[in-house]
Amino acid sequence: MVHIVQQGDPVLRELAQTVPVKDITTPKIQKIISDMKEALASQKDGVAIAAPQIGIPLRIFVVSGLILRHADPDKYPDGEDMVFINPTITKLSKKKNEVDEGCLSVRWLYGKIKRSAQASVSAYNEQGEKIERGASGLLAQIFQHETDHLDGVLFIDKAYDIEEIPPEKQNEEGDERLYDTHNDEDLGE
Repeated sequence: MVHIVQQGDPVLRELAQTVPVKDITTPKIQKIISDMKEALASQKDGVAIAAPQIGIPLRIFVVSGLILRHADPDKYPDGEDMVFINPTITKLSKKKNEVDEGCLSVRWLYGKIKRSAQASVSAYNEQGEKIERGASGLLAQIFQHETDHLDGVLFIDKAYDIEEIPPEKQNEEGDERLYDTHNDEDLGE
């Protein structure tokens, strides 16, 4: 089982290093991606994970295929996780939304944060191919949250109205916003 590091671990505050494109398909990088997918799959409320969250300061993040399939089953029918290596946000909308946010590395804190409603990212996939994705709604929020991780920023650095909601209280109250924060807006490409 891959361990998800928690706030206080210095790796979460490091500026993650760029992955040389020639190394993307090497067994070492592919193992890191596999470990990230395993860690993400182990968390029922996880929507994405960045490499620093498993203790690896590299510029990689993975978005859950289950979230993608739920948000847009026509575009993402297979439920495959999406991998972003050396991502760069190329465009952010001026329009911002107040959204609820949590983090697998800041258990069990949740808060409100303002994120751009739309975001575009340029990156490499796990085969080393250049990709560009535009998104709105939850996927745009994920792009911003995960890119922050790669820059050593945690959501609690920007959030307000932060509260602790332990798992037993979440189950008691059926707090849907913690598990279903996305909307079904077009995820775009």
